[in-house]
Amino acid sequence: MSTQHEYSFFDAVLANFDKAAKFTNWDPGILEQIKLCNSVYRMHFPVKIGDKIEVIKAYRVQHSHHKTPCKGGIRFATTVNLDEVMALAALMTYKCAIVNVPFGGAKGGISIDPKKYTPYELEKITRRYTHELIKKNFIGPGTDVPAPDYGTGEREMSWILDTYTSMKPGEIDALGCVTGKPITQGGVRGRREATGLGVFYGLKEICSMPDLMEKAGLTVGVEGKRVIVQGLGNVGYHAAKFFREGGAKVIALAEYEGAIFNTNGLNEEEVRQHRKKEGTILNFPGATNITNTAEALELDCDILIPAALENVINGENAPRIKARIVGEAANGPLTPDADEIFIQKGILVVPDMYLNAGGVTVSYFEWLKNLSHVRYGRMEKRFTENQNRNILSQMEELTGKSVGDKEKEIIMHGPNEADLVYSGLEETMIGATREIVDTWKSNPDIPDLRTAAYVVAINKVGTSYEELGIFP
Repeated sequence: MSTQHEYSFFDAVLANFDKAAKFTNWDPGILEQIKLCNSVYRMHFPVKIGDKIEVIKAYRVQHSHHKTPCKGGIRFATTVNLDEVMALAALMTYKCAIVNVPFGGAKGGISIDPKKYTPYELEKITRRYTHELIKKNFIGPGTDVPAPDYGTGEREMSWILDTYTSMKPGEIDALGCVTGKPITQGGVRGRREATGLGVFYGLKEICSMPDLMEKAGLTVGVEGKRVIVQGLGNVGYHAAKFFREGGAKVIALAEYEGAIFNTNGLNEEEVRQHRKKEGTILNFPGATNITNTAEALELDCDILIPAALENVINGENAPRIKARIVGEAANGPLTPDADEIFIQKGILVVPDMYLNAGGVTVSYFEWLKNLSHVRYGRMEKRFTENQNRNILSQMEELTGKSVGDKEKEIIMHGPNEADLVYSGLEETMIGATREIVDTWKSNPDIPDLRTAAYVVAINKVGTSYEELGIFP
C-alpha cells in the first residue's frame, strides 16, 4: 500500500466530476458549488482508556446542503483521514441524487482500530463523538443523519441514538437521528442486506440488457455467470448470497488473509462458518487456496465484485483483470487509471456511486419509518390478504376448480416490512440503472457508465440549486 499517500481519493472523485461536467451545460460557478465540501468538522477529544488519556481524532463532513438532512456513514479505521472522508461525503451526494433519495451527502470517521478497544471503551469513544456532533449541530433527524460504515454496525448506532435522545429530551422524531439501528430501536427489516441486495438488483438489470451483454460477449441474465467477490463482509457476503440464489456461480471469494477458488461454485454461508471456526477462509473443503489475495481479482470470470476497500484495482493490476463486468460494491475500488484501461479493454464498469446505493436507499426507508412512527405493512398487510382471499374464493367458485395450497399461500400473501423494503429497493435500482444507461447511450462521447452516472448526479443537484433560486 505504498501508493496510499500519493493517491488522493478526493482528487480521484474531483477528476471523475470534471470528466463528466464537460457533458453538462451548467455555469462554472454552479459546478464549483456542487464540487466543494460545504462544511468540514475536524475534531480532537480526550477519552480515558484504561488508566491513560487518549486523544481521539475524528471527522464529520457535510458535502452538500442542496437537500437536507445530510446523510452518510461513520467509519472506524486507522486509515480514516480528511481526504477519505471528504471523498466519501461527495460520493454520497451523487449517490443520493442518482437514486432519488432526498438527502445531501455527508460522511464521518474516527481514526482508531476498533479491534484494540473493549466494547466499553468503544462505547465511550462513540458517545463522546456523538456529543461533539450535537454541540456543533452536525447530527439530527432534520440536519445530518449518520449510518454504519466500515468498522461500525447496529451496536454503535444504538449508542449514538441513546446519546442523542438523552441530550434532546422530548424530541419526537429523535429516532430519525441515525439509521442502521437494530429493529427493536426503530431499525427497518432488510437494512442489513440492503447494499449487497442493491448490488445484485443493479447488476441483474445490467445483465438483462441485450445490447450491453452482446458488447461484453455474455449471454443475457445472471444465470450461469461466473462471479468473483472480494471481501466477505456484510456487502460481499450478501452480494454473493443473492447471486448464488439467482443462479450464478460464485467461483472465488477473497479476503485479506487469502482467497479460495472452486470452479463449481462456493456457498458463502458455508465459507463464513468455516472462517468463524478456523479464523481464515483458506483450506475450505473442495476449494483451491490462493495465498496472494490480489491474484483472485485477476482470475477469469464474467462478473468481478470488489466489495472491500478503495483503490484495490489501479493502473498496475488493471491490465491483468479478465472479468467482462466489474461491479463496484465498495466505495472507490477503482482508480481513474484503472477506468481508462478498462475503457480500452472494453470491460464494463458498473460504478459504486449508484451500485452500492442500496444501503442509503433502505436507510431512507428507515428514516421515513422513524418519522411516520409506524412499521411498514402494519396498516395494509391483513387488508391485502383478506382481499386476495376473497378474490381467490370467487375465482374458485366461478371456475369450479380449486387452487393448490402452495399457490394459494403465494397469491394470498400480504406484504410485510421486508417485502416492501425489497420491493422499494428493486424499483430504485432498476430506475437508476435505466436512467444512467439511457444517459450513456444518448451521448456517444460519454466514455463509460461512471461518467454517465456523474452526469445524471450533476444535473439533478444543479437543478436543485437553480430551482432554489441560485441562478447561474
